[in-house]
Amino acid sequence: MDKKHQNKRVKPDWLKIKVPKGKAYLGVKEIVNEHKLHTICTSGKCPNMCDCWERGTATLMILGDVCTRSCKFCAVKTGKPLPVDLEEPKRVANSVKLMKLKHVVLTSVDRDDLKDGGAGIWAATIREIKKESPGTTQETLIPDFQGRKELIQIVIDAKPEVISHNLETVERLTPEIRSVANYKTSLAVIKQIAESGLIAKSGIMLGLGETREEILKTMDDLLAVGCKVFTIGQYLQPTKDHLEVKEYVHPDVFKEYEIIGLEKGFTHVESSPLVRSSYHAEKHIK
Repeated sequence: MDKKHQNKRVKPDWLKIKVPKGKAYLGVKEIVNEHKLHTICTSGKCPNMCDCWERGTATLMILGDVCTRSCKFCAVKTGKPLPVDLEEPKRVANSVKLMKLKHVVLTSVDRDDLKDGGAGIWAATIREIKKESPGTTQETLIPDFQGRKELIQIVIDAKPEVISHNLETVERLTPEIRSVANYKTSLAVIKQIAESGLIAKSGIMLGLGETREEILKTMDDLLAVGCKVFTIGQYLQPTKDHLEVKEYVHPDVFKEYEIIGLEKGFTHVESSPLVRSSYHAEKHIK
């Protein structure tokens, strides 16, 4: 059988993940463990952890490792989070300095339990990293902050090089896949970022039952609000309790979407089965 047309539910060869190794990877891992940092690389079971850590890029998760939402695609723990650690910004900044990161991606769990959604800790962390590691570029992968513009603005005012907010999927599937987030609210978040003059970025997963037409419409929706960088990756079921994969999309199809995205007007498109939102993130600041 042609590999491109094999059983849609059988995990294909192109999704094999590289075994972690190398001095740079081990160095980052040691500091992450020693300083008890949370990373989406491990919490999200990212397939590119080895590759990114070897290149001097890491994705750190602030505001704890327990999310107040329960999206059906996400491997991060859900429940009642611990109180905010006010020393976290300094601790994260110190760790970034020790790791000698060229580029850092910050993300967080959703903290709907907090009055500011965690925006204050977000801004403090960005500023502390700038202070301790002025040569390290930053991308922030933010939640929607319930669409509250004043909270999103707090992160914008801290001026990371890139601010990303993922749509995750097409509009039709959003209610099924994302527990609280709304497609139009997410577009409004991205629009606010773009209008601030910072680089706006977003991403989606394939293999959840979306159609080609819906993917192209999602591209158009993002471009209409000023999104410049777009990532597309394959959804991989984290556990048996999460949504099942409807289809393993062939790499050739991902490549086609990359070409279409660039032709439509994105300045940068990362599109392949193992791409995650922070994959090759250091390239997206240009």
